Amino acid sequence: MKIRELKGRGSIKAKLIGIIIPMMIVIISLLITVSYNKSKGIITKSANDLLETSSKKQVDQIEAWLNENLASFKAVKTSLENTQLNNDQLQNFLNKYYNYSDNYPEGFYIGDEDGNMLKANGSKKSDKNVIDSVWYKEGLTRLNMEYGSAYKNEEGKNTISASAILNDKSGKTKVLSTDIYLDKISIIVNSMIEMDNAEAFLVDNSDKTILSHGDSSLISTKLDSNNKDKFLKEVAVKLENGKYDSCELENNMVVFKEIEGTNWILVSYVPTKSIFSELTKLRTFMIAIAIISIILLTVLVERVVHVVIKPIKELTKTIMAMTTGDFTVDVEVKGNDEISVMLKSVKEFIAVMRNMINKINAVSGKMNDQADGSIVISKELYDSSKLESESMKNLNVTVDQLSCSVSEIAESTTTLATVVSTTKDDGSNVNQKMKETISISEKGRQDMEKVNIAMENIRNSISSLEEAINNVGKSSAEITNIVNVIGEISEQTNLLSLNASIEAARAGEAGRGFAVVANEIGKLANTSSESVKNISALVNQIKKLVSDTVKQSHESADYINESSYLISGTVDTFDDIFNKINGTNNLIQDMIKKVGHLDEVAATVAAISEEQAASSQEILATSEVMVTQSSNITKNSEKVANDAKELSNTSEELSKQIQMFKI
Repeated sequence: MKIRELKGRGSIKAKLIGIIIPMMIVIISLLITVSYNKSKGIITKSANDLLETSSKKQVDQIEAWLNENLASFKAVKTSLENTQLNNDQLQNFLNKYYNYSDNYPEGFYIGDEDGNMLKANGSKKSDKNVIDSVWYKEGLTRLNMEYGSAYKNEEGKNTISASAILNDKSGKTKVLSTDIYLDKISIIVNSMIEMDNAEAFLVDNSDKTILSHGDSSLISTKLDSNNKDKFLKEVAVKLENGKYDSCELENNMVVFKEIEGTNWILVSYVPTKSIFSELTKLRTFMIAIAIISIILLTVLVERVVHVVIKPIKELTKTIMAMTTGDFTVDVEVKGNDEISVMLKSVKEFIAVMRNMINKINAVSGKMNDQADGSIVISKELYDSSKLESESMKNLNVTVDQLSCSVSEIAESTTTLATVVSTTKDDGSNVNQKMKETISISEKGRQDMEKVNIAMENIRNSISSLEEAINNVGKSSAEITNIVNVIGEISEQTNLLSLNASIEAARAGEAGRGFAVVANEIGKLANTSSESVKNISALVNQIKKLVSDTVKQSHESADYINESSYLISGTVDTFDDIFNKINGTNNLIQDMIKKVGHLDEVAATVAAISEEQAASSQEILATSEVMVTQSSNITKNSEKVANDAKELSNTSEELSKQIQMFKI
């Protein structure tokens, strides 16, 4: 499931390419934009400077042309004022200047206050009302020859007149004037531009009349806010506001230049698309280069990222294999960069995990073997305790029988004492009583032999019991040693689990699966430790019970040995009595005399018999306690067997968990 999730996620290579390529695109786009804007600024400044220079040259040409003609006009005016000519001479003078210059082919003409006009004979100049004409009115305001406003003459030509008052000392107010056709200025305005696709037109700023324009239909028209052409409308606004700085109007770069000595404004302009056409081509070229560069950089970045990410991919596969418990993988370390350091660390981690898994596997096998041994020993202990319990039950029965026999002996000895006492009083019935005594003695001798045999059996049973109890003690000691070994194994397993958890924590996400295994191993170790504590407590309890049993069995053995000794003595006494009764029948009288002494012996025997009866009761009680303790030992040994079996199951589970890892 985790592997599928990892495959479903985006790779580092895709993420890096997804970050680097857009960043490169943004950077290259910014570079293109900055370069384009910078180039645009440079080209705009260069175009503006070139347009300024071109306009300046045009203005200089116009001013030179106007000044050249104006100088000629002033010379003619001065000559006429300084030379007093009659009408014929004046006419000849005017005729002489007719077609004298291409700039003013009509020559000069003079108008007076009477409305008369004097001109060259070949001149076609005619004004119906000289006084109301433009040239005459403007000339009245000037002392020197100056240019006036543009207008269309009778022939429809765009014309501008230079006029001034002529002071010829005739006493009449006269105005000298000449007409200049604007065709020459139009040539200068339209042909002196040094920029491609640039145009210019000349405007009289006094009345916003167009003096020269590439479109002849616009000449002599006026610029105002009603112009249909948006560009001319914007130019009119600029002229109206008196702002003659360079600017951009309706996608045209515009330069305004005043012509000195006139009210004329030369308006030069060039379409911005013409200026930026090469820049647009350059931008297109730069975009193409940028696209190619991005493609090449994409391929280069993809290869570089592939080379850099390849070790990480191999490391990822290794870590994914380790998460499934496969530690047979290996890591190849090349170089000394951060990735190489990480690969080296993973390689060392794999080696450490292999060693740890080997150790855990060995400990698991050892624990399994010891658990199996514990099961066998606990089974033997259970069988021994069970046999001991049955032996103790048999001993209890034997002791019970012994108690009954001792009680019978006590009753018999009491009876004997009574008989002896009666014998003292019934001497006449000595023979009969002696026969009865012989019979009773015979029976007593047989009973004492039985008691002696029973005591011998009891002694043998006590010896077997002591041996069994000693075996139980030895088994308890062996169990204690095994438990100690299991405790050490559980402590070592817990320590290994702790180390594994630490290593898993260092491994981070990759060690999570192993952390779970380490946690389970820790739990198993804790369970084993708790079982060891329980077993130790049970074994200590068993040892205490065995110790008490040994002590009581020793005491019982002492009592039984003492009773056996007394019983043996009683048997011998009964044998002597029997022998003496049979061998010394003739000495009955002597025996009667000694009956008193026999009475004392009978009393002593009765006392001893009572003590033996009391001892047999204590032995019986002790035997019952030993039966109970033997049952407890059996139950405890059974619990030990179950705990050993559980420990074996735990060891097998640990072994199964370890088998998940491949080294």
